[in-house]
Amino acid sequence: MVVPVRGRWEVAAFLSLTAATGLIDAVSYLALGRTFVANMTGNVVFLGFAVSPESGFTVVAPLFSLAGFLLGSLVGGRAAAVLEDRPRRWLGIVFGAQALLLAIAALLVATDVLQRTGGTSYGLIFLLAGCFGVQNATVRHAGPKDMTTTVLTLTLTGLAADSVLGGGRSASPYRRLGSVAAMLAGAAVGALLLQATISGVILLAAAAVAVAAGIFVFGPAPAEAPKP
Repeated sequence: MVVPVRGRWEVAAFLSLTAATGLIDAVSYLALGRTFVANMTGNVVFLGFAVSPESGFTVVAPLFSLAGFLLGSLVGGRAAAVLEDRPRRWLGIVFGAQALLLAIAALLVATDVLQRTGGTSYGLIFLLAGCFGVQNATVRHAGPKDMTTTVLTLTLTGLAADSVLGGGRSASPYRRLGSVAAMLAGAAVGALLLQATISGVILLAAAAVAVAAGIFVFGPAPAEAPKP
């Protein structure tokens, strides 16, 4: 699929999505009981840890996160199948809806409808995980392979393996470095702001996703390839 905006705008959009991931995983891990809502590898590992009573981990929060993420991924995959031939509309709708759901989650937290502890926290985990399931499914279809927006393992591997020292062909490291920096910055800002407000961090993530949606809808189209 051809992303409907020029290269630098595309990179900016995916970096904004990556920063949103850092923000929200700061919320989920630090405030919602040591679980992730965007990085499912961590949740699978936590389920394994929970086998040991001494680990301090439980299965409930990771299971709610996995369930929400899978449902979101299903919705995101379906949206791609229906709208992929109209990329501006597709990416605008999907990321616009994700931003709206995150904003609703922030409002529900601010009004104590959803809280960081107790039964309602699982509803918040499920909702946030669903948002990032949609994001992951969409980026899987539309994103560059080195900008997954949620998991940096392959990004870091590529950064080292494709370097001159790793025997690669001097592949440009800037997008990969940008992804690492965006995730790090989002997580750091989220961790700092959590001392004052959970809803504010979620709302900031909603704004970051909304920026990406706006770029995909209104950003400049790629230059046409020269005719042979």
